[in-house]
Amino acid sequence: MRNHVTISVNGKKVSVPPGTILAAAVAQAGVSSFHSSVHGEPRSPLCGMGVCFECSVTINGQAHSRSCLTLCEEGMEVRTDG
Repeated sequence: MRNHVTISVNGKKVSVPPGTILAAAVAQAGVSSFHSSVHGEPRSPLCGMGVCFECSVTINGQAHSRSCLTLCEEGMEVRTDG
């Protein structure tokens, strides 16, 4: 078993332990705004259980993915728009 997985967050490589929730890895990459509201305000995780969608990011080209419900996988490409 690997002792880490490496993902890309907005082009920045981040290594985290297996089983890490993607929202935590995005924050570890130094990102504080995951996306913007319809009024342009920065948004980031709020509920941590997939209800609010404030943690939405683009994962491997799939927009509006909830990062608080997704485990990091090797080679994952994550984009935020915040």
